[in-house]
Amino acid sequence: MKNTDELIESLALDNHISLADIPKMDLYIDQVIELFENSFCESKRNEKEKILTKTMINNYAKGKLFFPVSNKKYSREHIMLISLIYQLKGALSINDIKDSLRVLNKGVSSSKLDLEGFYEGYLELYSKMIDTFKDDLFHKMEEVKKEMGKVESKNNTELERTLLIASLVSTSNLYRRAAEKLVDDILDEEGNA
Repeated sequence: MKNTDELIESLALDNHISLADIPKMDLYIDQVIELFENSFCESKRNEKEKILTKTMINNYAKGKLFFPVSNKKYSREHIMLISLIYQLKGALSINDIKDSLRVLNKGVSSSKLDLEGFYEGYLELYSKMIDTFKDDLFHKMEEVKKEMGKVESKNNTELERTLLIASLVSTSNLYRRAAEKLVDDILDEEGNA
């Protein structure tokens, strides 16, 4: 099993699209895809994996996950929203993402939201989460070794890896469930409004 530093390095956690990465001019769909592929290429599990495709973007547009594009060009605001969608789709359903981003889309459409400020805040929190994640991963790996010390087996390395996987997935599920509950709260509040 990889040590903590090797595992963290292989995750390419610093991959993101910053405001500086987003061109000031509107982009065509192929340019959007290229931006995402270049920004997240190190995050792929394998070479065949696609970060973003035309079909994905078209499905997001049809599903109204972001406000309509103009002249087949995507604005900076679209790029920020697509970046958020990219991050959210790993844990939430498309409907939950749509419900979560509804207030952002309304704010951008009515020019009542500083989406750049919101996105910058998201990136700042993401940066802090990376540090927390690294500490937590190190702690989980130590806890797994401690628990495996109680188990007699010839395959301790494989069992350690399996226990770590189960622990990480359980943690991920707890956070996903909390996020889903917050989406449900949005829907409940809209239903009561």
